[in-house]
Amino acid sequence: MKGPGLFSDIGKKAKDLLTKDYTYDQKLTISTASASGVGLTSTAVKKGGLYSLDVSSVYKYKNTTVDVKVDTESNISTTLTVLDALPSTKLVTSVKLPDYNSGKVELQYFHENATFATVVGTKPTPVIDLSGTVGAQGVAFGAEAGYDTATGKFTKYTAAIGVTKPDYHAAFILADKGDTIKVSGVYHLDEKQKASAVAELTRRLSTNQNTLTVGGLYTVDPQTAVKARLNNTGTLAALLQHELKPKSVLTISGEFDTKALDRPPKFGLALALKP
Repeated sequence: MKGPGLFSDIGKKAKDLLTKDYTYDQKLTISTASASGVGLTSTAVKKGGLYSLDVSSVYKYKNTTVDVKVDTESNISTTLTVLDALPSTKLVTSVKLPDYNSGKVELQYFHENATFATVVGTKPTPVIDLSGTVGAQGVAFGAEAGYDTATGKFTKYTAAIGVTKPDYHAAFILADKGDTIKVSGVYHLDEKQKASAVAELTRRLSTNQNTLTVGGLYTVDPQTAVKARLNNTGTLAALLQHELKPKSVLTISGEFDTKALDRPPKFGLALALKP
């Protein structure tokens, strides 16, 4: 989609580098696709001593995508996505049965210099989320707000500034109704972006609490990448990701507290197979 991107994209590069693909469970995902365009994905997860399983199917036809997922708790999640239902728009509707009040309708509009999104719940007195971003030449200014029609009060309001250049990404976010300041940045250390460094500083004004997290990504070869992160509380995490064959990925990650070495570390394993 064209334009400066959605409001949720501001700061996403740093967030993904610090959190994406880290897992401390055991997870197996198997994906297949038929010639008719139907994709089927089965996911099994072991978390502690509990097991869960879900099966999802995705069907794409022209500019429409239908995604249906069923899990072991008898929940059925359905998402319908339509591109260009109106010019330069994306329409997303979702519901998770048997909770009929969980339904949402989201409309996104993309322009060369602005992006707007509206999310409305389907219950009688829904929460309405509005967000907008304006910008050009890699600089974006955005804001979002949530309004509860049942109470007549704002549930959230956030403002942000994002800068995206070929060799770095930076973001400044004022969140939690002005109580939280978050500054983050990603810097690519080489032209091919094989190595990247990231830092994120969060300050909660009401408690004067600061959290600093630094991390990095290094691409060893086209099939292998390693990531690591460390925060000011002493929590160190690392991740190894290897593509066993095209679209089949093994991820091993771990985390431990450097200030409490007597505590057992966390380990996770995720295997995604796509025959």
